[in-house]
Amino acid sequence: MRIVIDGMGGDNAPKSNVEGVVNAIKEYNVDLIITGDKKLLEEEFSKYEFDRSKLEIVNTTEIIENEDKPVKAIRSKKDSSMVVALNLVKEGRADAVISAGNTGALLAGGLFIVGRIKGIDRPCLCPAIPNVKRGMTIIADGGANADCKPKNLVEFAAMSDIYARKVLGHKNPKLALANVGIEEGKGNDLVKKSYEELKKLDLNFIGNIEARDVINAYTDIIVCDGFTGNILLKSAEGVAMSVMGLLKETFMSSTKGKMGALLLKEDLKKLKSFMDYSEYGGAPLLGVNGGVIKAHGSSNSLAIKNAIRQGIRFSEGNVIESIKEFIESYGKENDDNKNDKE
Repeated sequence: MRIVIDGMGGDNAPKSNVEGVVNAIKEYNVDLIITGDKKLLEEEFSKYEFDRSKLEIVNTTEIIENEDKPVKAIRSKKDSSMVVALNLVKEGRADAVISAGNTGALLAGGLFIVGRIKGIDRPCLCPAIPNVKRGMTIIADGGANADCKPKNLVEFAAMSDIYARKVLGHKNPKLALANVGIEEGKGNDLVKKSYEELKKLDLNFIGNIEARDVINAYTDIIVCDGFTGNILLKSAEGVAMSVMGLLKETFMSSTKGKMGALLLKEDLKKLKSFMDYSEYGGAPLLGVNGGVIKAHGSSNSLAIKNAIRQGIRFSEGNVIESIKEFIESYGKENDDNKNDKE
């Protein structure tokens, strides 16, 4: 098993990527590849002591920037650290790719370079947000597909269920459908039809969930179209940052507050860690024929290391094979149903 890291992707590249790789090699004893400017990468790696036999550096001459148009960048910057990394997965030289670079470009590259799993209509991005039980809730889809059909939401549900079981270790993950109310029959046409289809699957589907209950740990997976999912995700991130900012402002506004902050220092650290994206690694792009994991753009070394851990579990859990098995059985079931009706 080998994981490849886009060494030049992200706001803190290559420093955080290199440090994350070093820490992953030390902690997980895994073979890693990193793509990027070899001279710059070698300079960063020279600062650390680790098993160099576990690392391969693949030199590249281009970088996909955040302001680049995704599809154009993937097609024109053939020797970019991201495109080269994606091709290593396509060619079977790596099992998964980690990138903190341009999100749109990684999604486009996952689709056009790595390619969809046969039978999957649309891949979905599955970021995680913290919930009040100190766990995480997967949003499927978190922004890859703004417009969806019921078939897409069924695929998102099945793939995220597999990911939750194989990578996150949930034995029987609860799955809910994002809606404007919890009652069956509410919502737009997409949600109503998706609800009926999800009831037919052999999943732990618990029904609808409202936005206000997203962080209350009622469910492990929230299924929705990418437009809705991205709003949920960004809203949760915004609330978390605002709450931490308000707490800091409140504590620092008076002597009494500063004394209270000092007494609660360790508890506040735990709260900050709970809300910190770096603890959760990255978001997998499910439905493509290889592991593609999007790390946060401002990922530090901890986030990169944790994203590499996800890549390892993704490969060891045979996620791709399990998704293929679902597609085969789901397609056969639909064919049988059609034949019965005829």
